[in-house]
Amino acid sequence: MNEVRLVLVGFGNVGRAFARLLQRKSKLLASEYGMEWKITGIATGRHGMAIDPQGVDVDRAVALVESGMSLDVLNKGETPADMLGFIQACPGDILFENSPVNYDTGQPAISHLQAALEKGMHAVTANKGPVVHAFNDLTQLARKMGKQFRFESTVMDGAPIFSLHRSTLPGAELLGFTGILNSCTNLLLERMESGETLDEAVKYGASIGITETDPSGDIDGWDASIKVAALSTVLMGIPLKPQDVEREGIRSITPAMLAEAKQAGERWKLVCRARRTAGSIQASVKPERVSSGSPLYSVSGTSSFVVFETDVLPGLGVLESDPGPETTAFGLLADMLNIYQPR
Repeated sequence: MNEVRLVLVGFGNVGRAFARLLQRKSKLLASEYGMEWKITGIATGRHGMAIDPQGVDVDRAVALVESGMSLDVLNKGETPADMLGFIQACPGDILFENSPVNYDTGQPAISHLQAALEKGMHAVTANKGPVVHAFNDLTQLARKMGKQFRFESTVMDGAPIFSLHRSTLPGAELLGFTGILNSCTNLLLERMESGETLDEAVKYGASIGITETDPSGDIDGWDASIKVAALSTVLMGIPLKPQDVEREGIRSITPAMLAEAKQAGERWKLVCRARRTAGSIQASVKPERVSSGSPLYSVSGTSSFVVFETDVLPGLGVLESDPGPETTAFGLLADMLNIYQPR
């Protein structure tokens, strides 16, 4: 039986969902993958950190964070001064980096992943920042160290977007893609169609855990832009930053515009596009009216959808319906299993 030591940076909704998923899948991991696991360290920005080489008590860690208390009471030994000190001090085989995204620089997540790889750990993240700001550097470092850098959960949560191209489309050249990649704005626009203002829709999104305290990353198109940049960088081989994507959010969409579109049998959607041109990529995120004949028309709620155009497959679509932290957690689990049990 292979025992894998896991280190978690970030223990928010996704990190806790991942811990619960590991518990639920323990028997399957042992019987089908010959794998046992233990979490040897958890570090957070607001709830302290805990290191225990024998394994942190997962149930107690979840309870402490969800009650607003500190993880420090679970720490065995001295508490590291900062996150990099935590990574250096924590015994582990694989680091899961789930800190909040930084659209501008990708830091400090990039430094966390670099530190883990340099220490000899595999590195997995659900954070889009490192993919668009340091994909080549992290990939090369992982190769140099004989480890892997994985990031399936960064776009469309647990849907196998990157694995699809990595494993099942050999020889296919990606020419472009179109989709709805920000599930939050999709929900907001749908609520506004029913008569709510943007502020009211945002408050509803916050009540179900979809919108952040500062929702501008979604509303102004930054989250969608960084996802477009990630897909372009990894799948099309042309690095893009979110600042390189032509971007317009949904603040300008009014109830009158939504009503006019509905009357015409159309809907407003925040549409993501990228298209390969001569040596570059044209990429955009902007609101568009889509007709009932478009596959984007029926994408509802917090669902996401992307259709890829390749030189051999003119249209290959992937729909993810109503994802949540659990689906993102599955992407982390899939990355772990693909590292240790490649298929």
